[in-house]
Amino acid sequence: MTLVMSGRLTAVAVASALLAAACGSPAGSSSADAGNNGSSSADNSGNSGPGNDGSSAAGDAGNSSSSGGTSGGSGAGGSNGNGGAGSTSSSGGAGSSGGSGPSGDAAAGVPTLFYLDLTGGRVLRAGTDGGNVEALVTSGNAQPDGVVVDVPNGYIYWTNMGALEGLTQPNDGFIRRADIDGSNATTLIPEGNTHTPKQMKLDATHAQLYWCDREGMRVMRANTDGSNIETLVTTGTTDDQADYAVGIALDLAGGEMYWTQKGSGPTSSNGTGGQGSIRRAGLQIPAGQTSTNRTDIEVLFSGLPEPIDMDVDLAARQMYWTDRGDGTVSRAPMDPPAGFNPATRTDRGILLMGLGQVIGIDLDVPNGVMYYTGLDTGAVSVAPLDGSSTKNVLTSQGGLAGVTLALVPE
Repeated sequence: MTLVMSGRLTAVAVASALLAAACGSPAGSSSADAGNNGSSSADNSGNSGPGNDGSSAAGDAGNSSSSGGTSGGSGAGGSNGNGGAGSTSSSGGAGSSGGSGPSGDAAAGVPTLFYLDLTGGRVLRAGTDGGNVEALVTSGNAQPDGVVVDVPNGYIYWTNMGALEGLTQPNDGFIRRADIDGSNATTLIPEGNTHTPKQMKLDATHAQLYWCDREGMRVMRANTDGSNIETLVTTGTTDDQADYAVGIALDLAGGEMYWTQKGSGPTSSNGTGGQGSIRRAGLQIPAGQTSTNRTDIEVLFSGLPEPIDMDVDLAARQMYWTDRGDGTVSRAPMDPPAGFNPATRTDRGILLMGLGQVIGIDLDVPNGVMYYTGLDTGAVSVAPLDGSSTKNVLTSQGGLAGVTLALVPE
């Protein structure tokens, strides 16, 4: 969920400190084949989760005003593996919402993680060292899932999937906004306009929010004041999890958006599952077409276990995504080879394995690291972009979903 920068991050002295401090001990197992042309199969079996990526979270942690659980860097089991072909650390530049680094001014900002406790209905923030944990918004939420921060204008935006009724997700999702300190929380897009809003991205230049609507089977957009709600892509019209849109990333300079469709989970012994996919299309619907019949949609990967959130490194032209179905973080080229078959691509590099129900992901490309969250582990973790090591930054935070990094003024 990397956000628009108010200024390009230059080489900063904290880069080596971040890597040394954040990636010193394991929090899961990492895999080789992390390079740009990894050979890992796209349908690995592993720690399969339930069919829905967060809608069936067990238990309600309550809208507690406490500042959350334990911070620190203790590992969560597993062992370090070998890294891949090396990480990319070039910046995607200002004005991009999907891989250029955190929002804010590097010269004046403090690196701050904003993350969501889906089961407890909380918006939280903490330092990248796991310190200074604060619960910013603890009431008025219902399964918060995707978060972005607009540092120049001083706002946090987040999606809410709505109340869960048994295993059914009613059409009651909404989107909220608050000041960056959590005050003045308000509903920006009320219930009835988006069914189950998931990961969200910000185009600060045009003051627009983009998000995926899971059960609504849509990719959507609206102005940051909540006006002009649009459906850009209709991914399906019947209730089929193969059409459930979840994660999203933007290439504003290229005029394209990328999104995941999760499917029902990994392939099972009876042959079902393995329906996840990653797709892209233009930010604008082609002239004379609609969200239901636009012809510019490309399927980049198919047959994935259960892809959830995603982010992109625009300079390196690499997309990263979490997969709840096999408990992995992967990356692959944003631009597939000529004549490719999305079902048989061999350039998916699996960077991290054994992560359980991994959900959120956000790239800090200038510092060469990525942050990711666990719905079942309650951890925010950090790893180099090549997946060569990983460490928990925060633990026992609840059932976590979206995460993003911002440079908050002191």
